[in-house]
Amino acid sequence: MKNYPKPPFKPQQQSVPGEQSRMEPYPDCGESSYKGSGRLANKITLITGGDSGIGRAVAIAFAREGADVAISYLDEHEDAKETARWVEDAGRQCLLLPGDIGNLAHCTAIVADTVAKFGRIDVLINNAAFQMTYETLEEIPDEEWLRTFNVNVTAMFRLCKASLPHMAEGSSIINTSSVNSDAPNPTLIPYASTKGAIANFTAGLAQMLGKRNIRVNSVAPGPIWTPLIPSTMPEDTVKNFGANTPLGRPGQPVEVAPIYVLLASDEGSYISGERFGVTGGKPIL
Repeated sequence: MKNYPKPPFKPQQQSVPGEQSRMEPYPDCGESSYKGSGRLANKITLITGGDSGIGRAVAIAFAREGADVAISYLDEHEDAKETARWVEDAGRQCLLLPGDIGNLAHCTAIVADTVAKFGRIDVLINNAAFQMTYETLEEIPDEEWLRTFNVNVTAMFRLCKASLPHMAEGSSIINTSSVNSDAPNPTLIPYASTKGAIANFTAGLAQMLGKRNIRVNSVAPGPIWTPLIPSTMPEDTVKNFGANTPLGRPGQPVEVAPIYVLLASDEGSYISGERFGVTGGKPIL
């Protein structure tokens, strides 16, 4: 078993949305470790927030399992190019789709561009998220509350709706929730609220799409070492990030990717409507 880094970590604040290339220690997205076995052969996958962190780890894992990948991201172009390089090194195609999924027209466009390139969508992964940290409710700007829901929840709804006409029986939708959906961090109230909504939306949509044989699940990561952390959290939180888990450290993105592979694969054909925690021992009940 690999000996992953434990806190304390060095100070490294960044501006939103953050760059993976500036993080120390550098997040492990499976670049040198993930080994594929053809479990997703020729599946077409659209991943939001696929440029770095969990999204990058999932893109690398999916490519090494045989999938072609479309990656939606905001404006982290260098991170996105690095992810595309790893996908292409695995012998798969990668389509980069920059822009703001908080915009309805962009949600429609990235689905259309993915279908134009690959002909269909077999797996949709709603992974992109926005968060900021606040100590009091009064500090939270109204427009930021609305943006958090727009990016984290409304975009998910729009992308599911736009993708469904291009998804056949056996397709899979995977939404990234959070341990915050079960145990909300009070300094992340807008974000935590959206993650609860994602878990609820997932459970309802799974029931709605069951008759179409399209599965819907969510993954609830605990503290994972991604660019979202140094770009949205205070220095002291970053320094000790993940120390309060039973395993005493944050998870690395590569440690989250395998559950996405299972849920997207034909091996997960009877798994739908579920939420899977990857939390370092913090319980989700």
